[in-house]
Amino acid sequence: MVSRCTDPAGASPARVSAGAPGSRPQAADREVRVQVGCQEPLRREQECGPQHKVNPAASLHLKCGSRAAHFTAKATTVRHETGEESRVESTGVWGAARIQGSVRNGRGPSAPPLSRPGSPYKPKVKSGAAQRESEGVIVPMIAVEHNAAGGKDPCFGQAGSGGKREGMVGTGSRPNTPGGRRPTDKVRRLQKRLWTAAKQSPGRRFHALYDRICRDDVLQEAWKRVKRNKGAAGVDAQTIADIRKYGEDRLLEELQTVLRKGEYRPQAVRRCYIPKADGRMRGLGIPTVRDRIVQTAAKLVMEPIFEADFEDCSYGFRPRRGAIQALEKLRAVGARGGNHVLDADIRDFFGSIDHEVLMKRVGKRVSDRRVLKLVRQWLRAGVMEDGRQVAMLSGTPQGGVISPLLSNIYLSFLDEVWQKRCAQLGTLVRYADDFVVMCRTKSSCEEAERRVRLILQRLKLELHPEKTRRVDLSRGRQGFDFLGCHHRKQFSKRIWKEQGKRLYFLHRWPSQRSMKRVRQRVHELTDRRWFGAKDVRVVIERLNPVLRGWGNYFRSGNAGHKFKQVDDYVWGRLSRFMVRRKGRNLRAGEASAWTAKFFRNLGLHRLSGTVRYLGSV
Repeated sequence: MVSRCTDPAGASPARVSAGAPGSRPQAADREVRVQVGCQEPLRREQECGPQHKVNPAASLHLKCGSRAAHFTAKATTVRHETGEESRVESTGVWGAARIQGSVRNGRGPSAPPLSRPGSPYKPKVKSGAAQRESEGVIVPMIAVEHNAAGGKDPCFGQAGSGGKREGMVGTGSRPNTPGGRRPTDKVRRLQKRLWTAAKQSPGRRFHALYDRICRDDVLQEAWKRVKRNKGAAGVDAQTIADIRKYGEDRLLEELQTVLRKGEYRPQAVRRCYIPKADGRMRGLGIPTVRDRIVQTAAKLVMEPIFEADFEDCSYGFRPRRGAIQALEKLRAVGARGGNHVLDADIRDFFGSIDHEVLMKRVGKRVSDRRVLKLVRQWLRAGVMEDGRQVAMLSGTPQGGVISPLLSNIYLSFLDEVWQKRCAQLGTLVRYADDFVVMCRTKSSCEEAERRVRLILQRLKLELHPEKTRRVDLSRGRQGFDFLGCHHRKQFSKRIWKEQGKRLYFLHRWPSQRSMKRVRQRVHELTDRRWFGAKDVRVVIERLNPVLRGWGNYFRSGNAGHKFKQVDDYVWGRLSRFMVRRKGRNLRAGEASAWTAKFFRNLGLHRLSGTVRYLGSV
């Protein structure tokens, strides 16, 4: 049976008359028409469609030196059986490609023969040999079902588009993936599948997660993140540098073997203390590097499942969410009439988490017993302090990789109940264990506090009696501190001058504690007794990361006057450093040259003028 080609435009090509010129002898065409019923399994001839007129100058026997002339010759007009003459407006390579896109490619003189050594005897859609882009489009010889018929270039894209940069004519830098999308790693695809499944089935419990944690790519990604976060050593005194000397692949293979055999046992966390803003000490628990790798792998697998359930009012330790978004949410709600705030603080949250309540919360989404066993082992690993190991009956130590996720799972109950039953009272904004509720009226604020206490009782938590308070923001009477910023409503003078209206908007700037911390840090970096620097440029190199990071966090608010205060303090500290550096060699009037501009010329980062206001949430 004679197979026909399918025209890309959808219309069947017209037959070529016996007298029409073509690139192959007409006798072969007549022979195929006579031998229609013959059985020839190893060779099937295609019935000729409309052929383009071949210029003798483009023949291989004449050895044309110009490829452009060759394709111009292929694009010459021909006369069909109907007697109508088709005209080509554009010539050259693109003209040939346009003609070959509307009719079948008739195998011009430059195309290789169908029967050649090593070629398949059946006609295929994709050619066995790569064809150059300048040779036009490749039209399928067989009509394929469930596939749009049309011309494709050698890499099966649109004709004339740039292809790979390796071995192809295309010069574009697009990624070598369909649709121009960049390829994603396997861990990211796994997380996306888990999140999609959890989002589509809110009541589903996942039972096959332990094998995902033990995967090579998951452990490799976990190790990359642990290295990037750096961190101190645990109770085994092994640092990141020690693990590199030991062998990264060797360590991951050992962890994978131990996990698959079910012999993994976490070690106790090392207790250390850091100063808090109020002068007290905050206790941290630092796991070993090995435990941090396994915790990170478990977080990579578990986090997408619970992210599908978390409410939008939670901003702490979540992907693509942060403190700036929480602050902007408060500013937007305050501009719409939020004048009363419940500034809440949970008493000893990380030390008061009930293990059984937490495991029930985790078990609502995870049914894999081995994963639940891992979480329970981390909760009961104990704390090593002053050479003594103390078992933990409640709470989760701050400093672990898995602790932020567990805290969000624990407090997600508060978010869910508030959004379903108490949302009419006010807007809840939570960042880890710190949260505020912004209400419109005083009575709503009082009711919100009562509801919050009832919800926390079910979690076996309680509000701190001294740190929890209700704040009246109307007309700028009071303010509150949240996430390092002081929030207070300010009178808009511009609107009063233009419209004669008395309006107040919620502003924020660095709190007193934040200002105190940055001054302490600047004092440490500019004190010769701490670092012993002799060149002021070395001190500036140490100061710039601190100033730049601190400024990037507070620059989205109304911190212009606070930034100027910090700039003046830094300038004073550097001037004092220069005076002490000169000592007895200081000449009269020399200190007057050490202005703020002098230090900025040396590369000092300036905070003033860097405030940028974000758009409304």
